Amino acid sequence: MAVEQTHTLAPPLAALEDEPRGPSDFQLAIRELKKRPPAMIGLACLIIVILFAIIPGFFSPLDPIDQDLIRYIKPPGFTDKAGNVYHLGTDQQGRDILSRIIWGSRISLLVGITAVLISGFIGISVGIAAGYFGGWVDTIISRIVDTALAVPFILLAITLVAILGPSLQNIILVIALRTWIVYARVVRSEVLSLKEQDFVMGAKAAGCSTFRILAFYLFPNVISTTIVIATLYLGRMIIIESALSFLGLGVPPPTPTWGGMLADGRAFLDTAWWIALFPGLVLMVTVLSVNLLGDWLRDVLDPRMKHTAD
Repeated sequence: MAVEQTHTLAPPLAALEDEPRGPSDFQLAIRELKKRPPAMIGLACLIIVILFAIIPGFFSPLDPIDQDLIRYIKPPGFTDKAGNVYHLGTDQQGRDILSRIIWGSRISLLVGITAVLISGFIGISVGIAAGYFGGWVDTIISRIVDTALAVPFILLAITLVAILGPSLQNIILVIALRTWIVYARVVRSEVLSLKEQDFVMGAKAAGCSTFRILAFYLFPNVISTTIVIATLYLGRMIIIESALSFLGLGVPPPTPTWGGMLADGRAFLDTAWWIALFPGLVLMVTVLSVNLLGDWLRDVLDPRMKHTAD
């Protein structure tokens, strides 16, 4: 008696493709962003500042370094004989404050982003090497980090700027040489645990080269943490550049910088409050926007803080 056999047919490929899929990481990030109105406001403010930095000539109503003592310390809304409106007033040299704020955003963002990239590259490379190789490599790098932490940043900045001279390149160098240790310490601690994981041990057993393990196995697993650090530290970089410019150690005049404008206005706080108020407000809003976005990125990229989809 023949036994009838039944066969279970696999579903067609089209049916598999029609099955609903879960949201992607990008969709989850956007969903998380929509739940945070402060982060969305911060993103909008930061986009405006970035546009100011990229194409300042499009938004700037006047020349930021044009001086005329006839316009000496004019209040917001002043209109000259030519019909030019100074919406935020003028400073002690008759320069338009609004135009200087717009052009100053280029210096602040350029210094902040470049310093973050340089310090991040150095810190990630050093941290991965210290955590993976250990031994004398880790000891030397750890002692360098401890020594760098023992030197006050302002003292280091004053010394280096006095030796090298105030310029945009030197300011970026000074900030990057001090902030790479933050990346190095965090990356080192993560690599110490990652190198004991099965996927790294398997790569070693498979005969992968050291460079391949560092570049393709360890680096992708620490990049999310370093992105969060970079975002949070971007605001700090902007503040550091403004502080150095305020002390006269930043980009030399007449190049407009937010810190330099604050320094110019501190002598006129009781008579011309607008000279220091508006650059200070823009600096505060920019740094706050960066920090709000950094908190959002931390929740999105950190697997321990991710929210599960409904």
